[in-house]
Amino acid sequence: MKKRPQTALVVDDHPIMRRGVVDLLSMIPDVSVVGEAATRSEALAIAQQQQPDLAIVDVSLDGMHGLDLVKQLVLFRSDIGILVYSMHDETIYAERALRAGARGYLMKQAPPEAFLDAVMRVSAGQVALSPAMADRMMTHVVGAGRGEPRSAVHHLSDRELEVLELLGNGFGTSEIAEKLNLSVKTVETYREHLKRKLVLPNATALVRFATSWVLDPASAAARVPGAAS
Repeated sequence: MKKRPQTALVVDDHPIMRRGVVDLLSMIPDVSVVGEAATRSEALAIAQQQQPDLAIVDVSLDGMHGLDLVKQLVLFRSDIGILVYSMHDETIYAERALRAGARGYLMKQAPPEAFLDAVMRVSAGQVALSPAMADRMMTHVVGAGRGEPRSAVHHLSDRELEVLELLGNGFGTSEIAEKLNLSVKTVETYREHLKRKLVLPNATALVRFATSWVLDPASAAARVPGAAS
């Protein structure tokens, strides 16, 4: 029986990257793009109207995280196949994306063939991860925590990680509160959580770490100890 054609939504705040994704999707015969979005609000409007079968979503949208968008898209349509396609380190974000409701995570450094394979896997209801990430997750599950200890960054909540990235991108507490629709007091609480969990002595050290995190997540994560209690 011939496979039913599937519709796709592409969400990325960089027009050139978005166009590249659309062009790649055009190589898959049974997939047609029904919408492109640069922001979460645009994506949600298109998703509500078009009810796409698939969504290709970046992690960072106008300085904010796309994981909340993933959760909202799943609420619109529980069977939507979401592939998170991002420059962000898969060791930090892949598991979070799957927990949020995505079926796959792929870094933008991957070759076009890997992207096409990931889309087809997600389209078929399968989980799509790089071989290295799949092995890493399996080792973590089988080892039941007995392997190499994780950096404290892995134990931050999605919201804490979002605040950390915004700090690293130069936003102050009031600006973060406005972007995330939170009170200033709540953001200040998140900042305190970050300092405690990352074992940082003060606000200056937190901002310095956040900046290094944005520039090189892997190196920054390696400089902090295991999870704080």
